[in-house]
Amino acid sequence: MLSRLRASRLLRVLLALLAVGFLAYGLARNWDATRSALSELSWWSVAGAWAAVMAGAGCMLVAWQRVVAGLGSPLPLRVAARVLFVGQLGKYVPGSVWAYAAMMELGRDHGCPPRRTFSATSLALLISLGCAVGLAAATLPFTARSMAERMWYFALVIPVIIVCLHPKVLTWGLNLALRIARKEPVERVLPGRALLAAVAWTLLGWLVYGLHAWLVLGDMTGDFSLYLLGAGAYAVAWATGLLIAVVPAGVGVREAAMAGALMSGLGEGTHGLGVPSAASAAVVVVALVSRLAFTLTDLAWAGIGYLWGRKRRPAADVPVPAPADQSPSV
Repeated sequence: MLSRLRASRLLRVLLALLAVGFLAYGLARNWDATRSALSELSWWSVAGAWAAVMAGAGCMLVAWQRVVAGLGSPLPLRVAARVLFVGQLGKYVPGSVWAYAAMMELGRDHGCPPRRTFSATSLALLISLGCAVGLAAATLPFTARSMAERMWYFALVIPVIIVCLHPKVLTWGLNLALRIARKEPVERVLPGRALLAAVAWTLLGWLVYGLHAWLVLGDMTGDFSLYLLGAGAYAVAWATGLLIAVVPAGVGVREAAMAGALMSGLGEGTHGLGVPSAASAAVVVVALVSRLAFTLTDLAWAGIGYLWGRKRRPAADVPVPAPADQSPSV
């Protein structure tokens, strides 16, 4: 697959168009329900939700850049944006391998070996999963207790991820995966400073992501004290969608998990909703707007990354006149 992507520009273009087509299909499939949800919200909450998701994705970009730099490829931020966000459009094509393949080839275009892109992306996902599960475990027991009780096993993932992030365990796991993929092992262990920076940026990204659910919840209920519920609900929804990898981009799974967590937190007749049907309508609106915001963010950041990270053409050779007191060399 990688050889074909490397050899055929046409195949790359077709893969990009296919990814955008699946992305558009995902939007169109739920467009009537999404349009109805948007009609119930103020423009500022929708715009603010999208802005929060865009900013959160920017934090995740910096985290990924720190990881790949720590592994030996210090990509400029504009190049990292091109590799990460254009490549991630592949997640909308059924089969998670497409996003990996696209990112590895885009990384190769900019001097980052495929094994390093693979390792950095896998590690960034592991860090993000740990932060998401940690955020959910820290918030849902206080905001959505019944949901936290049903998903208690998520808390068991945290110590496993902490152990996996130990340099020796991490290097062994990455090299095992690379050996299975018949790739060369990583040359170096991720430095502790790079790991801490990546964790900090990822956690900041998750906290910023929480703002999008908080804004929509506040607009629907009039209660702007629900930040922890919104942040924890989206975190557990994303983790669920990631773990069920057979579904492209977690479509449907993520919305169901998010709606379940929000419904558990809102409960009956609370937060100004009055009746259970109103609570159900509110969580559906939040889940639909969340999917819309993240889908548009994927598309917007892919466009930004493509334009921002394009290779600059060298300036044309212009003959420089020789100084007046010297003859041009032959």
